[in-house]
Amino acid sequence: MTEATIGELEKAVKKAKRIASERAGELHDLVEERLPAAYDEIPGIAQATYDACRAWADAEARLKAATTAGA
Repeated sequence: MTEATIGELEKAVKKAKRIASERAGELHDLVEERLPAAYDEIPGIAQATYDACRAWADAEARLKAATTAGA
């Protein structure tokens, strides 16, 4: 695995983590500020948060596989 490829994977991990953190913040804001009135928003925001966290975990796994394969 080239250094450039690993750098791209690291960048993807950082981006995915940022997005996951943003989605988690949206979920937190929903709970703290808009419930119970906005209860119908729970499924959409929860799914977006789950998907973003899954994307971050997948990116982390790809980076780990690339760095351990190259070692």
